[in-house]
Amino acid sequence: MPLHLELEKMFQSRSERVKCVDVHPTEPWVLASLYTGQLLVYDYHTGAVMKQFDVSDQPLRAAKFVVRKQWIVVVADDLYMRVYNYNTLEKVREVEVHQDYVRSVAVHPTRPLVLTASDDMLIKLWDWEKSWNCVMVYEGHSHYVMQVAFNPKDPNTFASASLDRTVRIWSLASPVPNLTLEGHEKGVNCVDYYPGGDRPYLVSGADDCTVIIWDIQTKTPVQQLHGHSGNISAVAFHPSRPIVFSGSEDGTVRLWNSNTYRLENTLSYGLDRCWSVSCSRASNLIALGFDMGVVVVKLGRDEPVVSMDASGKVVLSRHNAIQSAVLRQMGSEVTPDGERLSVVFKDLGSSDMYPQQLAHSPNGRFVSVCGDGEFTIYTALAWRNKSFGQGDELAWDNTQGDYAVREGTARVRVFAKTHAERSVMRTPFAARHVFGGTLLGVAGDECVCFYDWATLRIVQRVDVAARQVIWSDSVPLVAITAVDSLYILAYDAAAVEAHLQAPARPGTDEGIEGSFAVLHEFGEQVQSGRWHGECFFFTSAAGRIGYVIGGEVALLAHADRPLYVLGYLPSENRLFLIDRDHQIVAYTLLPAVMQFKALVNRGEQAAALSLLPNIPPAEHNRLARALEARGQRELAFEIATDPEYRFDMAVALGRLDEALPLVEAAPSEAKWRQLVDLALAANDLALAERCMRESHDLSSLVLMCCAQGSAKGMQQVGEMARRAGQLNVAFLGAYLNRDVDACIDLLLGAERLPEAALLARTYAPSRVPALVSAWKKWLRSRGDVRTADRLADPEAQPELFPGYTEALTREAQVREGVSSAEAEAGGMAPPPAVPEAPRGPAVAEASPPQPNGAEPEPPAFDLDAELDDWGEDDQVEFDAETPAQE
Repeated sequence: MPLHLELEKMFQSRSERVKCVDVHPTEPWVLASLYTGQLLVYDYHTGAVMKQFDVSDQPLRAAKFVVRKQWIVVVADDLYMRVYNYNTLEKVREVEVHQDYVRSVAVHPTRPLVLTASDDMLIKLWDWEKSWNCVMVYEGHSHYVMQVAFNPKDPNTFASASLDRTVRIWSLASPVPNLTLEGHEKGVNCVDYYPGGDRPYLVSGADDCTVIIWDIQTKTPVQQLHGHSGNISAVAFHPSRPIVFSGSEDGTVRLWNSNTYRLENTLSYGLDRCWSVSCSRASNLIALGFDMGVVVVKLGRDEPVVSMDASGKVVLSRHNAIQSAVLRQMGSEVTPDGERLSVVFKDLGSSDMYPQQLAHSPNGRFVSVCGDGEFTIYTALAWRNKSFGQGDELAWDNTQGDYAVREGTARVRVFAKTHAERSVMRTPFAARHVFGGTLLGVAGDECVCFYDWATLRIVQRVDVAARQVIWSDSVPLVAITAVDSLYILAYDAAAVEAHLQAPARPGTDEGIEGSFAVLHEFGEQVQSGRWHGECFFFTSAAGRIGYVIGGEVALLAHADRPLYVLGYLPSENRLFLIDRDHQIVAYTLLPAVMQFKALVNRGEQAAALSLLPNIPPAEHNRLARALEARGQRELAFEIATDPEYRFDMAVALGRLDEALPLVEAAPSEAKWRQLVDLALAANDLALAERCMRESHDLSSLVLMCCAQGSAKGMQQVGEMARRAGQLNVAFLGAYLNRDVDACIDLLLGAERLPEAALLARTYAPSRVPALVSAWKKWLRSRGDVRTADRLADPEAQPELFPGYTEALTREAQVREGVSSAEAEAGGMAPPPAVPEAPRGPAVAEASPPQPNGAEPEPPAFDLDAELDDWGEDDQVEFDAETPAQE
């Protein structure tokens, strides 16, 4: 039967003739060397050109990534090999390597060695740790050497293809070939090694339009593949699938089954001749180079073919070999979460077909294998064949042990646990997948239908393009994953049973109403998932590893590579996952934690709290945050152990008596500020003032002292603000406290002499002469002599300051009165009745004459009115330098 491998075109870009392509193993990049002499690096996710190198005006015939050095090695028809750093784009080295066109380059997988092949019929070995010197020359071909390739199983050997119609095998240490393979009728253009360890095979393609599979040990052809109508220019074995690729000048790329040697598929993109094929060893991506551009296709799924039963036994396939391992009792030394486990896999057997699906039966006694259009059921321990047949997919019933097999897109066969066929169902739509579980699921392109295993009567149709349908073994829950969504549904088994016991009416049964209820929907692009009770574990395309309980999505970790869920083992308290290279990792999660969340989800708080003694205190905070997300803050506060988190919850709940000890144990300004509002809401002014002082919230302290009428407190706050450099707050406190001298001193300390002089002109005229003198000196130090000379001094020019003498007298009286009142009251001073001198200009200019030469009567001074008029526009800003005004 043919292989059923999905092919998806990931990227296509038109360009000049592409002579060679290579896929980066870790970045989403494909390298293309062009006949025009340019080297391009594409991002096959976005389609953008990430890097571009103008290497030469001659064709570039081969290029390779050297990932461990962040290099690109490229050879051209100008006889040079060049090395570029693909991060910095700088040229690392340029070496003349041959006397004729250089056709191919190969990089040793571990050693600092590079092979080049040329039309001068030579192969040369270069060592970059020896200043790129040539350390070996291999002679033996009698025509152009078209390609060289290292043996992945033995990197000390390599193969070469030549137009002398031969393929030769070489050792790095010997300049002469070990053996020669002859069988092509025309020149050989390309060669590649089989990557698996079970077959000593090699593939070659030639101008005779044939592809030959060679057995290196017997030196004979195993199979010749015919079908191309043009020269074969590229061949490659897929690193993990039983596929051989061949690209030809007839414009097609053909996919051959490396087990049966049948043609599986033919790719044609209308880009003229194919010159290069490159397979990624880190993914299922294949890059193709044509005359008119580059194409990147994805072959099959990245998910490994693996299954784990409830006891922790893992069965997986490596090509056709089946291996097993046991994850229970991994040893006393616990591997840290996310680290690779030292799992020893043992050979269990082999499969006649190439496995594309492995699944344990519900009781773990059997393992089903599907592939190549066939299925086989083996015993899990001895790997003995129990049943086989034709089928594309197999799904198990998780209650009775029955199973269903999908054949094509129109028929589903159901077998009893005795392996006898029980019934056959023809689907009313094109069936793409079948899913096992409590019900039999059959998915089409736009929906999934659930059927009763016993009667095959439809239970419900769900209009979702389902990728996976995963049932829980212990609770009536099912997860359905779509392209970018995850749905959790509840299944009503009682309603379905009651409906199925009623006689069926032909032609009217369209499903059972109320059989399913959608509980939750999440925007997760789920790659894999498994249930454990009410907990659904999943991995997403974004690298998230998490689980769902009720409506909560909890994150366990972020993965740096795609991981797939194997299952959860309560005996180990760990969730096990695997990557495509069969490396297994684990993450710890206690069953009591999951049970606690499940009980809370059901509203059983008392039962949930009874589990807390079984849960380590380190996990309590996670539980508290989960409870907070569900709006249960009171319960979250009770079980939380982290002081920081408990303080935040106490503030959110308004528990002042709980929050105060926590902030006293670990004080911080931010915490004290949070307590201010709580204290004010509780009408605890003393605590509010303490919180303001501890948090250095001096602005609020000024307001508090003003509201309380505490002159002493205002004075203390002003002093604190001055020491803290908060001069605006200090000035406001002094002004509200009627301390004019302190206001003037603050302005002087901030070098705000103009403001100080003007303030003294209004409230402390006795200080004006000294301030004017200081102002003049300050202006002259800044080079503004003209303005300094224009300033008037009330002592030197009293005629410019009418009423100044009376203002001095009134000021002295007010100062004496304020001191007496303060001594008697002990509180804030009464408003001083300092008369304001007429607001004339403070410059040496004549004032307009008064009638009859008499001086005007100064108006009565009202400080309260002045304070009421004091607005935001009148506040003095100390942060910016104010230039002197003329």
